[in-house]
Amino acid sequence: MIAKYLKLLGPGFAVAATGVGAGDLVAASVAGAKYGTVILWAAIFGALIKFALNEGVSRWQLATGTSILEGWVSKFHPVVSWYFMVYLVLWSFIVAAALASACGLAGHALYDGLSVPAWAAIHSVIAFLLVYFGRYNFFETLMKIFIGMMFVTVLACAWMVDPEWSEILPALVVPALPDGSAKFLLGILWGVGGSVTLLSYGYWIREKGWKGKEYVEATRIDLGTAYLFTGLFAAAMMIVAAEVSPTLVTGDRMALEVANRIGELIGTTGKWTFLIGFWGAVFTSMLGVWQGVPYLFADFASIRREKRGKSPLPLDNSSLHYKVFLAYLAFPPLLLLLFGRPVWVVVMYAIIGAFFMPFLAGTALIMNNRRDWVGELKNGWLMNGLLVVSLAVFGYLCFVELGDVIR
Repeated sequence: MIAKYLKLLGPGFAVAATGVGAGDLVAASVAGAKYGTVILWAAIFGALIKFALNEGVSRWQLATGTSILEGWVSKFHPVVSWYFMVYLVLWSFIVAAALASACGLAGHALYDGLSVPAWAAIHSVIAFLLVYFGRYNFFETLMKIFIGMMFVTVLACAWMVDPEWSEILPALVVPALPDGSAKFLLGILWGVGGSVTLLSYGYWIREKGWKGKEYVEATRIDLGTAYLFTGLFAAAMMIVAAEVSPTLVTGDRMALEVANRIGELIGTTGKWTFLIGFWGAVFTSMLGVWQGVPYLFADFASIRREKRGKSPLPLDNSSLHYKVFLAYLAFPPLLLLLFGRPVWVVVMYAIIGAFFMPFLAGTALIMNNRRDWVGELKNGWLMNGLLVVSLAVFGYLCFVELGDVIR
């Protein structure tokens, strides 16, 4: 029974490891430092609504045999898919630079003999080579190893800081909303479990050979387990930050401040345990983005080719379009570490990106409620409820993000 269950786990762990990046760690740490453990429930709830979105993406593919991107192209006006591709190019550039920077910080914390930009370049090149020459099974094995390491190290730190466990368990399931915490709670809901990387799951289950409605249960078990790990990981980060009370509570360097405070409170072992977990989290996020996101570009190129009456392209990491986008992720964004982020790129990214999560929730509601499109795999009341909540939460966040940009 256990062996059968373990065989169902794989692509979901890749999604979970990819979705937990530096931004998620910082958001969880900031929330924990400011409000303690009373908002742990937000990490679990955030993982739940991301599960609903990803389950919808995978169920569409299992029902129709097409990716969610193919669904957008075939079922909606062309502006929908072109909007997503513009966003994908901008998102990839900014996120790749942010991931490289985070890996540079993590590497520099482990060994300060190299600068942050040097470590960033090393991580980016290593991730590029692992993806370029590796195959999906190798990638999945790596992600399982890394997420196990991340989970164990961060939970060990949460245990070592010795929180009040009698307060922790209720906080995981009982919602509380301290004064001034709304923006931080919404940030956790946005960050936990990733955004565009959710779409990679459809390509990973295709690599796994999961096709047809008989694999719906397998994807639910896989994603359910993965997002449970994701939620608990974010909650553990909040517990650690709440207990060590870092003096620095903003910016990318906050995780390193948390590590230093752990060292002061419980010793060198705790500090290095946390730093290893932090490094594992940011590097697996880079590796997952480098491996999963080029599928989207390659898929779109293949779809456009078919619409021109040409034969489709292979949708794997051997295709030219996949390799081109992989190189785009790995190398040009490193320039942002030297020259800073151009203001126009950041503004465009913020404006277009604010609409992505409500866009995904809205299209999932439409597409998976059409029986003539998905047949018996249409949404039930529970999934519809979670998607409506997702649409409301991310719609509000979109409004807030656009307000910040305008101001």
